[in-house]
Amino acid sequence: MSREILVNVTPRETRAALLENGAVQELHVERAGRRGLVGNIYLGQVSRVLPGMQAAFIEVGLERTAFLHAADIARAVPAEAEAGAPPLRDIAELVTQGDQILVQVLKDPLGTKGARLSTFMSLPSRFLVYMPQGSGVGVSARIEDEALRAQLREQVRESAVDAAGGYIVRTAAASATAPALRADMLYLSRLWEHVKQTRLKVPTCTLVHEDLPLAVRVLRDELGPDVGQVLVDSPVEQQRMREFCAAFMPEAAARIELYPGPRPLFDLHGIEDEIARALERKVGLKSGGYIVIDQTESMTTIDVNTGSYVGYRNLEETIFRTNLEAAVAIARQLRLRNLGGIIIADFIDMADTAHREQLLEALRTALSGDRAQTHIAGVSELGLVEMTRKRTRESLEHLLCEPCPTCQGRGFVKSVETVCHEIYREVLRQTRQFRVETLMILAHPEVVERMADEEAPALADMELQVGRPIRLQAEALYAVDQYDVVLA
Repeated sequence: MSREILVNVTPRETRAALLENGAVQELHVERAGRRGLVGNIYLGQVSRVLPGMQAAFIEVGLERTAFLHAADIARAVPAEAEAGAPPLRDIAELVTQGDQILVQVLKDPLGTKGARLSTFMSLPSRFLVYMPQGSGVGVSARIEDEALRAQLREQVRESAVDAAGGYIVRTAAASATAPALRADMLYLSRLWEHVKQTRLKVPTCTLVHEDLPLAVRVLRDELGPDVGQVLVDSPVEQQRMREFCAAFMPEAAARIELYPGPRPLFDLHGIEDEIARALERKVGLKSGGYIVIDQTESMTTIDVNTGSYVGYRNLEETIFRTNLEAAVAIARQLRLRNLGGIIIADFIDMADTAHREQLLEALRTALSGDRAQTHIAGVSELGLVEMTRKRTRESLEHLLCEPCPTCQGRGFVKSVETVCHEIYREVLRQTRQFRVETLMILAHPEVVERMADEEAPALADMELQVGRPIRLQAEALYAVDQYDVVLA
């Protein structure tokens, strides 16, 4: 599989795209005024403890108060506790209002919710993740070779810099040497010491440590041996990325190339068109079928349809082929749009049990390349595939778009006919409360046109009923469902 990383830099925005076999799989966007917070460490202050929710609100200097659950608070494990997770203690025993507390952002603020915090610190490097409050050595599940897993675990144990803390070996460490792992440990040890010293100097509700900027972070997380090329269209950013590589992955520095072409980098690879399509509800399949994706606050729903695909054997085979193609498309769209939380996929009903099992296996295979943790719960009694995908950052839609000011994000507005009937009711309400000589209706041009044309008989009846003349005035700046009844 051929992989590429493209980085587009403008004065106030950086975008990075991960391509696999020429197709965009992931897109990351970072804006100067709206950088992601995941991984940042703050010295916060407990503003409110909520025993009923087993949580606390923490002020860290952000626009919205952040949220810390009792399960995300590091604490000593009682000696008498059995193996496994220690029992969850009451939040009131762990924090008190006014306490200073060092916290790390687990999830960015999403919608109306504040950031999700944890006191379990984790500091990532190229090959490792260091957890100061942890213990032992874990290995990424993506490294499947048991012999290699045991070898890496032993190398990390032998090279451990700090007696305290634990490590997670990342997927990129599969080809790492012992000296490279040792270098990462030294870096992480120095970084954690810097965090501890900075905490002593800064005031409460202040940023203590900020994660790397996007252009460098994507190298740390994605630049493996299978990435053939990294193209960046900014000389300054290329220099910064090469300096990072020189320090942590010198063998990869030569792969970071400057794109000098006159045509925009993302245009050349069709990424701008992919972004535009990723913001649409409907995604077409090559066979003629399509999927419809709807993102709500509580979950994401995906509907699969055969569309114009009629197949060439029988109905069951047509449905099966459409569902298999949709499974691959769904996995790609989840990564591209960065959709997370609860996801419900309504595949086309299949009578064959073997086909249903093959569909689930195809979906698992398609999701295997996703760095975000996913879990498929299976098929419900209604034939829906239920799954979850770990959500840490805002989705592409929430990042690039905002709710429609006319429909307030509902996706629809009242019809012109409905607005006309609302106006009639408002006229009756006004004339019963106030004595006036004339009534003037201010409304959208389409509403005024309908009232003067199709609704003219009804308007005449209304004038007879209220005993007063009614004048119409079109307001081009009004929304379709916006109107005013003015008394004169």
